[in-house]
Amino acid sequence: MAVELTGNSLTVEQLKRVCLEQEKIKISEESMERVQKSRLAVDRIVSEKKTIYGITTGFGKFSDVVINETDVQELQLNLIRSHACGVGHPFPEVVSRAMMVLRLNALLKGFSGVRPVLVNTLAELINQSVHPYIPQQGSLGASGDLAPLSHLALVLIGEGKVHGEHGEPVDAASVLKDKGIQPIVLQAKEGLALINGTQAMTAMGVINYIEAEQLAYDSEWIAALTMEGLEGIIDAFHPAIHEARGYPQQLAVAKRVSEWVEGSQLITRQGEKRVQDAYSIRCIPQVHGASWQALDYVKEKLEIEMNAATDNPLIFEDGALVISGGNFHGQPIALAMDFMKIAVAELANISERRIERLVNPQLNDLPPFLSPQPGLQSGAMIMQYAAASLVSENKTLAHPASVDSIPSSANQEDHVSMGTIAARHAGMIIQNVRRVLAIECICAMQALEYKGIEKASPKLRTKWEQLRSIVPSMAKDRVFSEDIERLNQALHPITCDRLRKRVSDLA
Repeated sequence: MAVELTGNSLTVEQLKRVCLEQEKIKISEESMERVQKSRLAVDRIVSEKKTIYGITTGFGKFSDVVINETDVQELQLNLIRSHACGVGHPFPEVVSRAMMVLRLNALLKGFSGVRPVLVNTLAELINQSVHPYIPQQGSLGASGDLAPLSHLALVLIGEGKVHGEHGEPVDAASVLKDKGIQPIVLQAKEGLALINGTQAMTAMGVINYIEAEQLAYDSEWIAALTMEGLEGIIDAFHPAIHEARGYPQQLAVAKRVSEWVEGSQLITRQGEKRVQDAYSIRCIPQVHGASWQALDYVKEKLEIEMNAATDNPLIFEDGALVISGGNFHGQPIALAMDFMKIAVAELANISERRIERLVNPQLNDLPPFLSPQPGLQSGAMIMQYAAASLVSENKTLAHPASVDSIPSSANQEDHVSMGTIAARHAGMIIQNVRRVLAIECICAMQALEYKGIEKASPKLRTKWEQLRSIVPSMAKDRVFSEDIERLNQALHPITCDRLRKRVSDLA
């Protein structure tokens, strides 16, 4: 079974299979025909000595410099080497894999003018799990993700680094030789076609979305655990309330949370213990539902960008029309990633408030800080501190990257998106949010234990029993950092340790 790439039909679910489940890819026959036609057009441009940006001219501010036909290969090689200026920690290996798939899918649209050998080699790298080692920092998110994609392109020509067995950088040349993959020699337009695109921010964005989607679902059953621990009021989840407002995501959250607590002896009705719950309980459908609305928007934009031609220039009508434009500008993804940052951060904001209600004896009838011996043992006191710290850090990270722009290339590129920064910061927020939810889960499980696990709903009792094998009861104080991290790992949707490497270290 393999995912067929056509250049036009890739979905988040398909990319998830390729990147998280290591499913192979194949190239559709129709897309290869488009690639061949597009390449013939480039060859004609070179032989006819036409002046076309990036094919027979320099790049950026050097676009007015005409390049001799004999120097075309050197031009492309110099481009890749000089633009490989990435710094910092590498992108997670799973993001590197996604980046390759997305770049290949864009080339298969047939607007880029690369040779079939290039797309076939890129496909072979993907199918043999040769993943470029790509530094995260250095992209402005316009003119494409030039620095990250240059590190990807280096591997195609037998240079640069790839991820080793344990995520360490290994010389690409030796790995390609071991796997019998022949490096390519870049021809006219090919270097530019490889790096002029938004695939770094989009790849990071898709992996972010996959993780955020899982977080959003997990936040619902964890919130339901808290509701049981606090004997929350179910009336606020009645479908009539949510139908009256009209947001389908809000209605869906209310329905799913209600299903989690169905059959519970701990859930109450309005007036039984109190008339109303605090907002962090009562408004779960409204707050979580709004985050789902944002995630739906993000997914829509990602799937458009995953199938977009984002390099420059683009070749149309078999070469009769070659247009320099700006599809490499990452503004659509920059805005989507900034929106995602806020939406996911809110899941932690409201979760931290629920944690406070679980540990604060003035807000519940549970032992103070869920401690087995209040005073002698601190219980969950500092877990709430840790959650508050992560939530505060998220507020800084959620500042929109897309509102910034610094001109580059001698002011030729005078507005940039900073979309890759937005995507990286979204990834950092997601890691923080998962840990906040892990803390809420630990506290809610302990609260539920005090209330009587036998009174819990059948679904949540099963969850509680499964999670107790990961996080034992708080019978006495211990190093809770280890509990938080074990549960964080258990909630992570990327199950392969190798692919997950550095996902949690995005600084």
